[in-house]
Amino acid sequence: MPPSPFAGLGGTLDAGLTRGLARITNTAVGPYQSAVVRIGFSLTWLLFLLREWPHRAELYGPDGVWTWGMAQRLMADNGTGAFSVLMWTDSHLWFEVVYAGSIIASLLLLLGWRTRTSSLLFMVGVLSLQNRSIFMGDGGDNVIHLMAIYLVLTRCGQVWSLDQRRADRLRERTQDRARDLAPERAPKPDPDLTGVVLWSLLGAALIVVTLLGKLGQFWGPAFWGFWLAQAAWWAVRRYAAGEPRKVLDIIANLVHNGGMLVIVVEVCLIYATAGWYKIQGSRWQDGTALYYPLHLDDFTPWPALSHALAGAGLIVMAITYGTVIVQVAFPFTLFNRRVKNVLLIAMIIEHASIAIVLGLPFFSLAMIAADAVFLPTNFLRWAGSRIAGLVPNALRGQAGPRSGDPRDQDQDQDQDQVRELGTTIGRPATEPQLAHGEPGGAGDGYRV
Repeated sequence: MPPSPFAGLGGTLDAGLTRGLARITNTAVGPYQSAVVRIGFSLTWLLFLLREWPHRAELYGPDGVWTWGMAQRLMADNGTGAFSVLMWTDSHLWFEVVYAGSIIASLLLLLGWRTRTSSLLFMVGVLSLQNRSIFMGDGGDNVIHLMAIYLVLTRCGQVWSLDQRRADRLRERTQDRARDLAPERAPKPDPDLTGVVLWSLLGAALIVVTLLGKLGQFWGPAFWGFWLAQAAWWAVRRYAAGEPRKVLDIIANLVHNGGMLVIVVEVCLIYATAGWYKIQGSRWQDGTALYYPLHLDDFTPWPALSHALAGAGLIVMAITYGTVIVQVAFPFTLFNRRVKNVLLIAMIIEHASIAIVLGLPFFSLAMIAADAVFLPTNFLRWAGSRIAGLVPNALRGQAGPRSGDPRDQDQDQDQDQVRELGTTIGRPATEPQLAHGEPGGAGDGYRV
């Protein structure tokens, strides 16, 4: 009697499930992708705030057409989900403090300093300014709005950050001290006094705004939860670096991987919905959609270039149809690395062209930063090493993760973020792991 075709299927599924669970719990996938997304969006928002500094009061402040009272009524109608610290008072001084604080938070996140805290402050700044004047934004602002929330969930400072540099230096000091001391006198973990002071100041601010009733039913518990989580992380790392540290690391990895998956899905939805809506438009169907914005004064920073392009009918039709094809097809190509990379390059070139031809640099930067989540790890490591080579040694830490670092992925596999998240089950984990209690293990750069 021939054997059943399903013989051994249960064991294969169990083994695949075990490998998949081990991967998503022991590894924060896509460290380079999350880092480039962090850098891209913080840089975009920082440049936008600096560019609009002379007009800040008209955009988001007391001189705007959308008055403080109108914004307050709209946010009240939206329920507890809407949040903006600018709604706490209509003081002009408070607006200046919030705007300047948003610039500082963007810079800190860009540099990767205390990433857990700076990402939270970055989110507060983005939500506060955009929710103050919701009619001032465009598609790029919507993407920044969403990504600012998602970045809070990710461990986006594992590479290319001051957090990484501090963790590397701490690892070196700990190893040097461990060699000099007897085994029974192992060095204690770094107390991280800077983090304790920062955590205390933020806790005091939370107490004040909570007593004043400024936090809603959703955001109050959310902020307190983040604050208490940082306290738990510090205490476990300092006093219980064994099994409790492993448990917290697993939770952090799960949250990070979930956040990265949400970012991937969000970008796919943006392109899919944009492409399918374009298909329904008659101007996109007849290939003339690009022609009309090239004749609008608001979208022609270079009139001669715009008119020359609009006069080339074949090019206009090719770009119009090509845009629709790329946007609709992209989500279906994610599991074919070569095709995906080709379309990814096409989309990045498209957004760069939009920045130049239509005069929308911040929209284009936001979309390119979102596209970066799909860039191959090999390319990001190569680009990072080349850029690091241009920076003086005094101004940078390590160009890349060290051998044995949990961030160091198997570079024989040119895997992008989507393949790491979408093909988890049935795929072995390839990253060498440090013990979670060791200095420099996953998460060392994420103290407050």
